[in-house]
Amino acid sequence: MATAARRTSAKSSSASPRRPASAPAAAKTSSGAGGTPVLKVPEPADFSKEQEFLAFREMLLIRRFEEKAGQLYGMGFIGGFCHLYIGQEAVVVGMQMAMKEGDQVITGYRDHGHMLATGMEPRGVMAELTGRRGGYSKGKGGSMHMFSKEKNFYGGHGIVGAQVPLGTGLALANKYRGNDNVSLTYFGDGAANQGQVYESFNMSSLWKLPVVYIIENNRYAMGTAVSRSSAETNFAHRGLSFRIPGIQVDGMDVRAVKAAGDMAVDWCRSGKGPIILEMQTYRYRGHSMSDPAKYRSKDEVQKMRSEHDPIEQVRKRLLDRKWASEDDLKAIDKEVRDIVANAADFAQSDPEPDPSELYTDILL
Repeated sequence: MATAARRTSAKSSSASPRRPASAPAAAKTSSGAGGTPVLKVPEPADFSKEQEFLAFREMLLIRRFEEKAGQLYGMGFIGGFCHLYIGQEAVVVGMQMAMKEGDQVITGYRDHGHMLATGMEPRGVMAELTGRRGGYSKGKGGSMHMFSKEKNFYGGHGIVGAQVPLGTGLALANKYRGNDNVSLTYFGDGAANQGQVYESFNMSSLWKLPVVYIIENNRYAMGTAVSRSSAETNFAHRGLSFRIPGIQVDGMDVRAVKAAGDMAVDWCRSGKGPIILEMQTYRYRGHSMSDPAKYRSKDEVQKMRSEHDPIEQVRKRLLDRKWASEDDLKAIDKEVRDIVANAADFAQSDPEPDPSELYTDILL
C-alpha cells in the first residue's frame, strides 16, 4: 500500500515536469507536393538520468500490468475482449513525456497502457477489467471503455477508428476556447483505413486544429499484415492529400518518440494545424487474448524482443552509463510488481456493481 501511495502522489502532479528544461527545436520544413510541409525526423532525445529512470519505470509498469491482466484473463476473472499493449510501451510513455497539463489523450481498444501513462491508478484500471464497482467505469465498461476526466483521458473506444473524429473534436474545442492544449489522438494501422479518419483529416487541416494523429503501426491489423491490407504502407504519407505533414518514428525507442512528440506538440501549439506521427512499433502478443497469432513466426517475435525491446534498451543505457546497478533495477521491478499485485488483489475482491447500476449513466 505504501508503494501505491507513493505512486499516486507522484502521478497526481502536472505532466509538465516531464518536459525537458530546454524548448524543443523548431521543426525543419521544406515544401513538398501540393504545398504539404516536409518535416525532418528529429534525432532521438538525449535523456537525463531522471528521464531514463522515469521511462524505465513507466514502461515496466505497463509491461507488468499487462502480463498480470493476461494471467487474470486466462483464469476467468476478465471476460469479453482484452487487447494487450506488451511491446508498444515506448510509444505512449514517450508521448506522455512531451505533454503538458491540459493536453488530452484518446485512443482505441488497446488502451490499458495509455491509461496508466496518463496517471490513472492501476487498481481502478484492473478493477474495471474484472467488472468491479471500483473500476473507472464502475465495472460497466470493461477493457475497452474507461475514461478519466481528471487525467484528460477520453477513452478507450471499441469501434475501430471511432476515436479519431472524437479526438479531432477535442482539438476543435481547444481552438474554440483559445487555449494552447493539444489533442493526442491514437489509432492503429488497421483503423488508418477507415473513412472517418480521412473526414477528420480534412476538417482538422481546413481549420488548423491542434491535433497530433499518432498511428501505432504494430504491423498487423487483426491478423493481417500491413502489406496485405494497405495499399500505402507509409502511414506518415496518409495526410498528404490534406496537406498534413507526417514522419515515421522508431516506436520501440522511447527517446525517438519523445523527440518526435516534442516537435509535434510544438507544431500544434504554434498554430500550424494537425500533424501525423507514424510510430513503427510491434506487439508481442496476438491482436487480442483470443488470437493465437499463428500468422507470424516465433522467430520474428523473438528477434524483436531480443534486438528492439523498448524496456531493455533503457535498461542497457542505465547500466552502461553506470547510472544504475542490476540491484537498483531489480528493486524498481519489485516495487512495480507489488503495485500490480495489489491492483490484482483489489480487482478480484472488490464487489461487483449493484444491479441498480444497470439503469445509471444511460442516455435515452
